[in-house]
Amino acid sequence: MDETVAEFIKRTILKIPMSQMTTILKAWEFLSENQLQTVNFRQRKESVVQHLVELCEEKHASLNDAALLDIIYTQVHRHQKMWDVFQMSKGPGEDVDPFDMKQFKSSFKKVLQRALKNVTVSFRDTEENAVWIRIAWGTQYTKPNQYKPTYVVYYSQTPYAFTSLSTLKSNIPLLGQNFETHNPTTPLQERSVGLHVNMDSRIIHENAMEKERVQRITQETFGDYPQPQIEFAQYKLETKFKNGSILAEREEPLRCLIKFSSPHLLEALKSLAPAGIADAPLSPLLTCIPNKKMNYFKIRDK
Repeated sequence: MDETVAEFIKRTILKIPMSQMTTILKAWEFLSENQLQTVNFRQRKESVVQHLVELCEEKHASLNDAALLDIIYTQVHRHQKMWDVFQMSKGPGEDVDPFDMKQFKSSFKKVLQRALKNVTVSFRDTEENAVWIRIAWGTQYTKPNQYKPTYVVYYSQTPYAFTSLSTLKSNIPLLGQNFETHNPTTPLQERSVGLHVNMDSRIIHENAMEKERVQRITQETFGDYPQPQIEFAQYKLETKFKNGSILAEREEPLRCLIKFSSPHLLEALKSLAPAGIADAPLSPLLTCIPNKKMNYFKIRDK
């Protein structure tokens, strides 16, 4: 089993509460009942996880196997995510198109893989006549990030597809285009699922308080007015190697240069936390730029 797959499985299992561990693992159906019986679920969680990862290694778990485990975990904890809904509307008098799930999956994956060089797509059917789709996005130069996927829940023969809110907003239109490909007569309308909208009981806002906290901190840091326009900020680091390092006896300090650039850098920094790309608050080294009225910094040991 690939090391990245082992790490992916390990991180996923670590997220699972012990009270739900056996239920989720049985739903996964990757490890047999006999294998699960060899695991002592009463020991420390780290030991349980290590044993489970070893069992997965013995069975040569694939990336898709790991993705299916993550889908099942997300299904159980779907109320912890925020969702958007795509509504597909047909013209008056039009009937629902015949639906071939196997063809849909194959075509859905091909459309995304043609649009993006690096993307992984996994599917899991449910008893509710729905298919869960997990999409891990990459770029032209980077492999798919398995830890920031987008989830899509599509109920066949219905006009709705639910998508988890993604930090990669630029990729969301690809999903809309994909559904239009499979329903060419059905234009998509996207709307966010809010607390005031009477939507399906499966869609719940759990992260409203966190979103409000991030918005409050961002406003306290940057204000609610347009930011001064600068295109870069440059940081020069100079530090001595610490005792215990093999380079501690080196007289010359370590020097490096870090540069952030953007057509509108401060607005870009302001948008990081609300977009879910960075934690709030941002580092003071970034947020101090407007107050200090400078974009060149030297960082030295105290």
